[in-house]
Amino acid sequence: MASNDTGSPLDRLLRIFTDVKPGEGFTALLLSLNIFLILMAYYVLKPVREALILGGGSAELKTYMSAAQVLVLAVVVPYYGRLVDRMDRRRLINYVTGFFVLCLIVFYVLGQMKVPLGIVFFLWIGIFNLMIVAQFWSFANDVYTKDQGERLFAIVGFGASLGAVFGSRFASRFIERLGVYELMLIGAGLLVIEVLLTNYIDRREAATERRATKGAAPKEAAPQVNPFQMVFKTHYLLIMAFMLLFLNTVNTTGEYILGSIVRDAAVQHVGSGDPQAVENAIGSFYATYFSYVNILGLLLQLFVVSRVVKYLGVPIGVVIGPILSLTAYGVISFFPLLRAVLAAKVAENSTDYSINNTIRNMLFLPCTREQKYSAKQAIDSFFVRMGDVLSAALVFVGTSFLGLSARGFAMVNASLVLIWLVLAYRVGQQYKVLAETGKPPVTTA
Repeated sequence: MASNDTGSPLDRLLRIFTDVKPGEGFTALLLSLNIFLILMAYYVLKPVREALILGGGSAELKTYMSAAQVLVLAVVVPYYGRLVDRMDRRRLINYVTGFFVLCLIVFYVLGQMKVPLGIVFFLWIGIFNLMIVAQFWSFANDVYTKDQGERLFAIVGFGASLGAVFGSRFASRFIERLGVYELMLIGAGLLVIEVLLTNYIDRREAATERRATKGAAPKEAAPQVNPFQMVFKTHYLLIMAFMLLFLNTVNTTGEYILGSIVRDAAVQHVGSGDPQAVENAIGSFYATYFSYVNILGLLLQLFVVSRVVKYLGVPIGVVIGPILSLTAYGVISFFPLLRAVLAAKVAENSTDYSINNTIRNMLFLPCTREQKYSAKQAIDSFFVRMGDVLSAALVFVGTSFLGLSARGFAMVNASLVLIWLVLAYRVGQQYKVLAETGKPPVTTA
């Protein structure tokens, strides 16, 4: 995409996917490997979560645990904010990642002692997934300037997509051979490699930053602010928080809609008298569904994300997700047929995992360090998980009191997408103003 052919062979190779200036390719590749390891670790651990919670509990218990995770995050996020105030980024990442690694080792030991871990591990992995991924993107936002992030996050995000695919494949292939608890140690090992890589990247970038800022006046320390206070007192961050809340509510409810239509179609196809055949039909559908989503998501991440940002810009890119979701649930509302639902959800989820996910992480590029770490944790963990809780409440009310069908839920979701679209538009416009002025979002006293 860049007209100039200078730089290393790696820089020139990566220009197939986005604009890479001389010397930028290596760091982009390292950050991509970093998030690859994080997502691979999560997807290695994800089947462990399902085995423990369903083996010792029930599917309904999983829904209730989403509410419990919100309560835990309400305590954990402010504590994380205090760590941000007291530590530089390397120590912060080392301490937090080290804590999660230690937890996995403790879980392994307790598992060997036959201690029931279902509920505790389910709560833990829900918090781990949100916090460790948000922390990585905070680090990437800290390493890159706004211009670099807009160009290079497409490459970084590819590592996340690939890590999810590799982690899922590894777990499905080795869980029976190695055992559920042994996968915990695999996950811990991946995190250790990841944090060592983070330290290398940080030392490398810190040396560059010192050379660039030599002789500049030291920055004044920002006053300590609770992460939730920071979000509610910063208009830009608050709109972003509610945008992600509605995004996750829509997405989680959409998964319920898909599941109900798939189950009804499977029963109708094979007959309700053979539960095993119904389960096989459902499993076959989801295997196809996830394959389509993963393949299309990878292609979008590699060839579309950077071009959307370059030619349309972040303000337009941030509304692509809700526009596609509105189209998807409009289709489901009028044509709740399995093939139509499959096409709609593949389009929605592959876009969410690629374009939407990468661009929403770019939205923090104009922010201060405290906003990138503390406020991002609050938004990407607490507000995102609140979307799960609202979705669970919506499904409960819709099924228990309103008798909504899949079509009815699709109509409700389409209404929620309109709110998401308005919030996304406003976030995009504020991002544009921040980018033009070069000033971070203002937090009111």
